[in-house]
Formats: sequence, C-alpha cells, structure tokens
Amino acid sequence: MSITDNKKAFHDYFIEDRFEAGLMLEGWEVKSIRAGRAQIREGYVLIKGGELFLIGAHMTPLISTSSHVHPDPVRTRKLLMHKNEISKLIGKVERAGYALVPLDLHFTRGRVKLSIGLAKGKKQHDKRDTEKQRDWDREKGQIMRNKRA
Repeated sequence: MSITDNKKAFHDYFIEDRFEAGLMLEGWEVKSIRAGRAQIREGYVLIKGGELFLIGAHMTPLISTSSHVHPDPVRTRKLLMHKNEISKLIGKVERAGYALVPLDLHFTRGRVKLSIGLAKGKKQHDKRDTEKQRDWDREKGQIMRNKRA
C-alpha cells in the first residue's frame, strides 16, 4: 500500500534499478505517516561512512503528539539495508555517476519502507521527448476510444 510517491523523480531521472529499504523512525513519525502527512518530493539519499541516509524528506508532526517531544519534520533519517546491497549501491554511485532518489514510501507487512531508485539525470531534451511521448499515447488512446464509439 503506497503512502506517497515521488513523481518528480520520474520526470527528472531515468530510473534504472529499484531497491527497498527500511527507515529508522521515531514514534511520532510513524503516526504522521499513517495519517498521510509525509512528503518525499524534496528528499534525496546520501551515502556517509558506508551507510545510507534520507535527507530532506518532510514528515509533518501531528498536533496530538505528546508535549515533551519536540519534533524536527526534516531531520536526517537512517535507511536500513543489507551490507552487500549497500556496497553494490556505493560502487555504482561512485564509479558510474548514478544518483540515489527516493521513489515511494509504502507499507510492507505493517512496516514503513522506502523504494530507492538508482537513477541517471535527464537532460532538458530528454524531458521534452518524454512529454511528447506521453501526449502521443494519450491522443492515441482518445482516437481508439472514438473509433469504438
């Protein structure tokens, strides 16, 4: 069950591979995610010391959060993956010029997971080509529907 998607990532990058990672969250963050108050559009994944971190994702705290907690909505969150997967990602990012982009936040067996995309940046003309193809597919579908009717 998807909580939030990062549509901007598909517009700005060619996604070549997908990985799933767990998140180290605090209690108030899980509550706000369940309430649908999470946003990963401005987030990105960074590698520090052989570990992955999600930076810039915004999780708006609920008003009903206990009074002794002072939440930081855009704090850095650690991502949880197996060491061999992390080393594979580190190799691709450092050598081949890839970026790690958060794609979507979802539940898997009651736990919050983040899909990470191994991505290469699109140039401006690539973005225009993608838009033209999307428009043509939409027109083609309309023509086919009109012929059937």
